[in-house]
Amino acid sequence: MLDQVSVTAFSFDVLRRFPDAEAANLFAVDATDRLLLDEAADALTGAGRVAVIGDHYGALTLGAIAQHGVGFVRVHQDLLTSERALEANAMLTGLSDRYQHHALGPELLLDGATVVLVQSPKSLDGLREVAEAIARHADPRVAVYVGGRVKHMTRAMNDVLGDSFESVRASLARQKSRVLIADTPRRQLSPPTFPLRELHDDLGLLVGAHGEAFAGTKVDIGTRYLLSFLGQMGKRASQAVDLGCGTGILAAALARSRPELSVIATDQSSTAVASAAETMRANGLADRVEIRRDNAMAGWPDGSTDLVMLNPPFHLGTTVDTSAAEALFEAAGRVLRPGGELWTVFNSHLTYQRPHGPLARSIGPTRVVGRNPKFTVTVSIRRG
Repeated sequence: MLDQVSVTAFSFDVLRRFPDAEAANLFAVDATDRLLLDEAADALTGAGRVAVIGDHYGALTLGAIAQHGVGFVRVHQDLLTSERALEANAMLTGLSDRYQHHALGPELLLDGATVVLVQSPKSLDGLREVAEAIARHADPRVAVYVGGRVKHMTRAMNDVLGDSFESVRASLARQKSRVLIADTPRRQLSPPTFPLRELHDDLGLLVGAHGEAFAGTKVDIGTRYLLSFLGQMGKRASQAVDLGCGTGILAAALARSRPELSVIATDQSSTAVASAAETMRANGLADRVEIRRDNAMAGWPDGSTDLVMLNPPFHLGTTVDTSAAEALFEAAGRVLRPGGELWTVFNSHLTYQRPHGPLARSIGPTRVVGRNPKFTVTVSIRRG
């Protein structure tokens, strides 16, 4: 449960990461949030329409409102946990009526925006999609502030922004963060770059992807290895879930090979679900695969499905961290019917399959069905 906190004046110190991981060394505001707000301070004062993209836990949105007098902010956050964190922090600070979530699109998020604050996407493709959207649909006088950690920022980011804006400049670095400032949109742009599509002849699949999708239109090698076991999965299943679906490759391949199955692809990332939807359209599977945005199947009833496929993350940023994977194992254990199957691929050094490991604890008996020099594939049977 979220603690009840009385807030008489806005302070970053009250903000929480909840429902994301919380620890003494993890914070809901970082140096990039603070630098973005400081660099944009003059532009925010008296600004018309303000949009925020990529706010991690609400610091940018709530800081713009409480520290700079912005009346209302339109916000796009990729992760559902980030949306929930902003909602919780807005309640704590009494600012719940001062912002609204929107998809990364022109109609509501960017139309007429005069200031846009952006926590830099992880990939250049992600930045390109954001920059193209702003340049096309924001006010011609828009000022764009893109912040990130210096170690993750490259000259190529200036070039990407320069493709959509006539002026790009960099702030001085502070506390290992920097801000790129872009203005004067180039209105004579070529057609939008995204979503992309790529044909993989060996799989017979077109893969669709928006800019920030993990692996883009490629098929990562873990997913490719798990695909080789598709024919062995859940032979008596009537419903299957591609958990953490990314671009939806597993769901598309299963739906095409097993027309009798009801297939659902789910991810907490809005980029992922939009990319998965594009993959389904590209392969004529839009009416065969249901796409849901959900965090760890929180909206699923207990014991409601027969088969779950999972290629879990094992990083938190740049740090090896298995907590996200273990949370997904627990979610699968809750949602699977007794006798249902979880098929998982993971880097072999992680040893999730050990007798008293997380798969056995969360699901039930687990066996290795494949191993190559890098990856292990397991099937876990939900205990009754």
